[in-house]
Amino acid sequence: MRVLVIDDEIQIRRLLEIAIASKGWEAFSSATGEDGLDAARALKPDVVLLDLNLPDLPGKAVLERLRSWSGVPVVIVSVRDSEADIVSLLENGADDYVVKPFHTGILLARLLSVHRRRSPEAVEVFRTGRVRFDLGSRDLEVDGQQVKLTPTEYAVLAALARAAGKIVTRDRLLREVWGPETGDDGSLRVYVSALRKKLERDPASPELILNEPGIGYRLCNPDDLPA
Repeated sequence: MRVLVIDDEIQIRRLLEIAIASKGWEAFSSATGEDGLDAARALKPDVVLLDLNLPDLPGKAVLERLRSWSGVPVVIVSVRDSEADIVSLLENGADDYVVKPFHTGILLARLLSVHRRRSPEAVEVFRTGRVRFDLGSRDLEVDGQQVKLTPTEYAVLAALARAAGKIVTRDRLLREVWGPETGDDGSLRVYVSALRKKLERDPASPELILNEPGIGYRLCNPDDLPA
C-alpha cells in the first residue's frame, strides 16, 4: 500500500514515514498543499493522510480539489477537535478523522480500514492465462515473470482492469490518472503503448488492451482471451 502524508510538521512526517514503513507499506510526504496535490497525481497513492493547517492552502481546499478528480481514501490528521470541523470534513469527502496527538497503531489500523472500505480493488486480481495483475499489491506477472510498472502505468492498467470487458473513455482515464488539468491524449497513447509492450504477445496486434476508436480503451474480459 502507498501512503501519501501531507503535513507541514517535519517531526510528524518523519514519525508517520517510520510507522508506515514498519508495516511494509510505501510512505511519501509533502509539506504543502500544492506539493501534496502534485504528489497525488504523480505517485497514485492508495491512501492520503492530510493535515488541515498547511502553509499555502487550507486542508479543506486540498480535499476539495483532490475530490474533483480522485476517489483516493483521505484520512484527516489534525489538532482541531471540534465537532463542527470533524462533521464538515467527513461530509465533504474525508473518509476518517484522527485528532493529534494520536496512537500510531490506531492510526495505521484506520488507514488499512479506509483503504479496504473505499478501495475494493485492493483484493481484486485480474487474471488471464498469461497475465496476473493484483490491484492491491500492484504486482504484475506475465508468463510467470514479475513485470515492473511505473505509478502511471499502474494507474492506467488499474482503471482498465476495474472495468474489464467495458469501454473506459479517454476523458475518464485522463481524469482518473492525471487529474483535472494535466495529461492529454498523446500522453495516454504513450502509456497504453508501454503497457502493451509489457503485456501483449504482439504489441502491434493487441489482444488484451483494445482501442475503441473515438471513445477510449477496453481491457478484454479474461473469459474472452486466448489461453
